Amino acid sequence: MKYTSAELAGMIDHALLHPTMTDAETRAGCELAKKFQVASVCVKPAAVRLAAEVLRGSGVAVGTVIGFPHGSSTTEVKRYETEIACRDGATEIDMVINVGHALAGDFDSVEGDVRAVCDEAHRHGALVKVIFENDYLPDDAIKIRLCEICERAGADFVKTSTGFGFVKQLSGGYDYRGATAHDLALMRAHCSPRVQVKASGGVRDLDALIAARDLGATRCGTSSTAQLLEEYRRREAAEKAGVAAPTDPGSLGGGGY
Repeated sequence: MKYTSAELAGMIDHALLHPTMTDAETRAGCELAKKFQVASVCVKPAAVRLAAEVLRGSGVAVGTVIGFPHGSSTTEVKRYETEIACRDGATEIDMVINVGHALAGDFDSVEGDVRAVCDEAHRHGALVKVIFENDYLPDDAIKIRLCEICERAGADFVKTSTGFGFVKQLSGGYDYRGATAHDLALMRAHCSPRVQVKASGGVRDLDALIAARDLGATRCGTSSTAQLLEEYRRREAAEKAGVAAPTDPGSLGGGGY
């Protein structure tokens, strides 16, 4: 196998963000994260205390989302959300930019938004991942500008998508791609080594996870953790037995966690 199971598990932010998720389901998801020793869980803000309790001493970090999923909260609300999340036990913060401000070219506001969250999170020793929601962005130039802004503002990661960016298209459908190979390569190329890249949205199989790593992503948000890592174990066993295991093309994109 190209990477070890521990290397791939160490990329995963196990997503527990569906609107209908109950506390019991969150607890079960945290137990699964412990079993597979992933990097972190990413839970809804109201579930941070629960996740911190379940994961205490496990080595799995507690992450949460800020301004999720549309990034439309005011800067002060995002900062306060971050403060409360960190006090409740979060050590990783995934914030959404104000996409409307970015599209309008109001990059000073976007930078102020990101900086406020980074400053607050870093005061508590937490990492910050900044979500662009690339499906909403019309061209590479704006994505590059956002990479530059995030670096200046102190972000630890740039992140492709929320996984929940479904909006009605002109065709009437709710199309969404999430992480793509093009965007991951672009974001990696336009951040210094200090800033890491996270893929999210559409990473649902082992080959997509490996493809994201090959493109420079060091974290991936997914709710398919068990399926990905169990597939790894099947392939590893088949490789040791000298049997060819079937693989998926590993395409990125497709939306959702």
